[in-house]
Amino acid sequence: MENTNAIKVIDKILNNLDKSGINTDTLIDDIKALRVFAIEEEVPLVVKVLRLAYEHIEEHEAFLLPIPQDEPLEEDGEEEPTVEDNEVSPIESLKYLIALTRNLNNKDNISDLKEYKELLLAY
Repeated sequence: MENTNAIKVIDKILNNLDKSGINTDTLIDDIKALRVFAIEEEVPLVVKVLRLAYEHIEEHEAFLLPIPQDEPLEEDGEEEPTVEDNEVSPIESLKYLIALTRNLNNKDNISDLKEYKELLLAY
């Protein structure tokens, strides 16, 4: 995101996740505050993903989605890695999602945000 205040909120969320994990009391309010900046910057994908993320956290008291994996190349009939092969903590996954919103000019970030959106909608 371009707004320096949005970057400050992103940094605050990431720091709080490092310090206290998924503390729903402040985390949801911070994600909602970040979402306001996404609305102002007219980034509908981020607006939707952030809303789905805080609703998911409200409902489950945790963030239960894995980090989206790079699409593996299938060669010689090798199996694709499964989520279990790449277990990541809920905190790391949520930190990754929030960090993606910092640079929306990166096509890989947009791709991963779209994947998070699909995962959140399917959960």
